[in-house]
Amino acid sequence: MVFQSAVILLVIVLAETSFSSNGVRPFLRRHSISKRTRVVTDDNFQTLYIRQPVDHFAFANQDTFLQRYIVIDKHWGGNGNPIFFYAGNEGDIFLFLNNTGLMFDWASEFKAKLVFAEHRYYGKSMPYGADSYKDLKHVGYLSAEQALADFALLIDFIKSNVSGAKNSPVVAFGGSYGGMLAAWFRMKYPHSIVGALASSAPILQFGDLVPCDSYSRIVTDDFRNSGPNCADNIRKSWKVLTKMGETAEGCKLLTQTFGLCKPLDPGGKGQEVKGWLVNTWSMLPMVDYPYAASFLEPLPAWPVKAVCTHLAKPDLTDLELIRALRDAVNVYYNYTGTASCFNTSQEAVASLGDLGWDFQACSEMVMPSCSNGVTDMFEASPWDFDDFRADCQARWGVTPRPNWIQEQFGGRNITAASNIIFSNGKLDPWSGGGVQQSLSKTLVAIMIEDSAHHLDLRSSNPDDPQSVIRARALEKQIVKNWIANSRSGIEKSRKPNSEADCAFEKLIIINSQLPDNSNHSVGPVVAVSWQQNILVFLILCTVFLIVMVLVGLRSHQRRHSKNQFFPGSEKDNISLI
Repeated sequence: MVFQSAVILLVIVLAETSFSSNGVRPFLRRHSISKRTRVVTDDNFQTLYIRQPVDHFAFANQDTFLQRYIVIDKHWGGNGNPIFFYAGNEGDIFLFLNNTGLMFDWASEFKAKLVFAEHRYYGKSMPYGADSYKDLKHVGYLSAEQALADFALLIDFIKSNVSGAKNSPVVAFGGSYGGMLAAWFRMKYPHSIVGALASSAPILQFGDLVPCDSYSRIVTDDFRNSGPNCADNIRKSWKVLTKMGETAEGCKLLTQTFGLCKPLDPGGKGQEVKGWLVNTWSMLPMVDYPYAASFLEPLPAWPVKAVCTHLAKPDLTDLELIRALRDAVNVYYNYTGTASCFNTSQEAVASLGDLGWDFQACSEMVMPSCSNGVTDMFEASPWDFDDFRADCQARWGVTPRPNWIQEQFGGRNITAASNIIFSNGKLDPWSGGGVQQSLSKTLVAIMIEDSAHHLDLRSSNPDDPQSVIRARALEKQIVKNWIANSRSGIEKSRKPNSEADCAFEKLIIINSQLPDNSNHSVGPVVAVSWQQNILVFLILCTVFLIVMVLVGLRSHQRRHSKNQFFPGSEKDNISLI
């Protein structure tokens, strides 16, 4: 009984010194997130807002903003059924909601609630409204770390305030940058989610973890494998474009042939149109899906093959090559036939937040990229961090941190993490910066043949390759295991697993009978100072030791008297030896 009492008091001391009075981690305690505003409600989804701190990690800036998130409860079973949480990327959240059909496909079977969280500084989640990108003072809170903290508080809010969600296991999903966030979320906040499906997540595309030309090489392989002479003709085009771009006549010809909205300037030596084409060819393999889709732009099935049909002839003259390039680029920007002209400043899609991503790339998301013109189809363009830094300082007044992401999230040293699926399509240029080999039983890499950028996250389609179908089946089974293990853990935590647990539960029940005016601090436990607890604990331990010593002495006396009665016994001789 003395030992039990000592254990009970020790548990009380630990409880009082380890938790705050409201059970919230200290760095989160100051943030009030109790207010939310419902904007749109219909049969399919709810658009909600939650008030978030602009700065989670310091106390000087007390500003807040409204973060948008979308909830779909159509199939949710409540009562602890899972929550599928999409970690929003660099764009309007509806862009990713409309292109992550896997979560919808699984929702019915899992009875899951779907939550799509918009990334701060994108879509409608602007901390400072129209001034969010005004200067470094306003945009400086745009970072992956701040976004992850937003996600953590949002999940905590949902589980604390939505009926039936308290014990719901949360699984994070994400593709591309969203996949990176999903993986990092599991690493940094393992208590918030039970696992993460990180699709096409290039978490190794930093520093010297992978060669800077890995992206260019994979793009080139995609074009080379999609049609004869395709990659070679693109490689030849750069010199032709440079030569034509040096003269007024050549610029006029390029403007008319490509159907550009604005005339080219001869002083640019064709760089404007070349940069536009580099971006186009670089983006196209990402969306090389086996069916018509409109993730970045409306495109046909296998769009790289469609482009390469226009670049299949060898030995083209300069004019023939320019016309072939026009027909090829028309596949990307005018598949619907509605474009009247081409804007060379146009990026992949308007819903992506190019301005925000430009700042992130200049601050912490420094992902080296290069080409050599030999093993790839582009002009030689070495990675020059000094030039990159100068450009970022000129545009944003910020100095890039090239090694920060590795320091923050571990680079290749992530084996302490668990329950992350890293899926990559072999057609996806970003797969070069992804985790391509499993690191442990719970850090699983899935390489998918015939798959482009996070194709496995899209809705199932009759034209899906078998490799994608098999990958999704494996991913589903792993997620089921995470959820089952999580539920098993919850049930286990509800049952006392030791004598101390029994005693502590009894103590809570007993002390919960205290009158309302009794003095108590941590839940139902009576409030005493930690010094008093330690003193009582030490006294009881001393009493316990004294009792044990007395019991030992008495036992020894008994044995000694027995030996006196049998002085020459065999037992006595053996013990002496």
